[in-house]
Amino acid sequence: MLFDSRDPHDERGGGAALALLAACQLVLVVDASIVNIALPGIQRGLGFTDAELSWVVNAYTLAFGGLLLLGGRVGDLLGHRRAFIAGVALFTVASLAGGLATAPGWLLAARAAQGAGAALAAPGSLALIATTFPDGPRRSRALSVFAIAGSAGMVAGLVLGGLLTAWTSWRAVLFVNVPVGALIALLAPRALRESRAREGRFDLAGALTCTSGSTVLVYALIRAAEHGWGDGLTVGAFCAAAVLLASFPVVETRVRQPIMPLGLFGERDRVGAFLMRLLLTSAMSGMMFFLTLYVQQVLGYGPLATGFGFLPTTVALIAASRAVPRLLPRYGAQPVMAAGALLCVAGMVWLTRVPEVGSYGAVVLGPVLLFGAGTGLVAVAATFVAMASVPAEEAGATSAFLQSMQQIGGSLGVAVLVTANGAAAHDASHGGTAQVDGMRDAFTAGAVFTVAMLATALFAFRRRPADQADDQVGDPVGDPGRSGSQI
Repeated sequence: MLFDSRDPHDERGGGAALALLAACQLVLVVDASIVNIALPGIQRGLGFTDAELSWVVNAYTLAFGGLLLLGGRVGDLLGHRRAFIAGVALFTVASLAGGLATAPGWLLAARAAQGAGAALAAPGSLALIATTFPDGPRRSRALSVFAIAGSAGMVAGLVLGGLLTAWTSWRAVLFVNVPVGALIALLAPRALRESRAREGRFDLAGALTCTSGSTVLVYALIRAAEHGWGDGLTVGAFCAAAVLLASFPVVETRVRQPIMPLGLFGERDRVGAFLMRLLLTSAMSGMMFFLTLYVQQVLGYGPLATGFGFLPTTVALIAASRAVPRLLPRYGAQPVMAAGALLCVAGMVWLTRVPEVGSYGAVVLGPVLLFGAGTGLVAVAATFVAMASVPAEEAGATSAFLQSMQQIGGSLGVAVLVTANGAAAHDASHGGTAQVDGMRDAFTAGAVFTVAMLATALFAFRRRPADQADDQVGDPVGDPGRSGSQI
């Protein structure tokens, strides 16, 4: 029998549901980074060329980021639990296929299928919190746990990838998803309440436009990181993405049930939350990319030690995230996000001064603690604001757009910071000085993202009187007193 949040076992059932949803979100985010440390083993085992190897990561990112909006709307129309289980099942089967791969094409196809499954499951994870946690305080705690899982996943992927690669083989980074995914898919029908399916036609024109536009944009960012922003195919991809995405709102105004309700962008705070998530992920992904290189190439750490070196980020992130549900009723979302952004600025500016000779404690520990705490504050508060007062029938679309900002931001951050890093970081003939100078330039570009995030927190949100802060957070994803339908 399905869990009913009104029965006497509400707390126990709700805990099981939250564990499943958070575990799914963690696995999906982890999978975007866990294979990074395993790439040398994959190249040796399957015979990838250097040019092909990057697509072990990119195939997943491209499918995940490009199909998120489509996945969110499928859940809105057919039911989020149904879409969630289907996505988890596809992701699990694709992980098994990838672990069994014997040729490069086989693995790349499996990684793309993993991304498609993730795009179907991820929006449902956040939307299902609404159907499982109808009351404000418990939903606030659930959203906090969910945001922690998503933000910590990138770091957890580095640690887990290092452990699995060191102890077993590269195939383990794919096989590890299989028992977890199978368990989630089996338990979901009992632990999760199905959302109400929405009657109506599927917006095929909108689906094609947004899916192709998002996919081409992510591809353009990936190619910019590999071949530069002036590359002909990169420029062409950006132009095609611009045309597709510009035509998307035009298409949506002409259909009765759009795949992305444009009314979601009429709320100033929600748009600000989307932008905060984009900028945060851009800064964090770029920072993690180059700090991983710095710790290994300059400080001389191995892959496993490097992964554990980022654990303080997760500790600080969890500690700050747990404080957000208590801070929001007192201060409101804007000051919390501004404080988090300021911590991220401080951490990134610190990294712009990385030396050629240093130690982990003096160079790395301080910035990762600051950035972890800042990420915890911003990620949770932005998730609360983005999902505030969203009608149930639009929960999947809102969740999908919020998570698409995370995927696009990740690609954008790496592309911009790689460009700023310049050729000096890859030219061994110039010696260590040029390499570290390139990393400093990359971190400087990352600091620009964090400053933009701080400016967004300060100026993009409405200021709320103190007596309204509790209303903003008491039921962060829907106030029954204001609307007959809430998340």
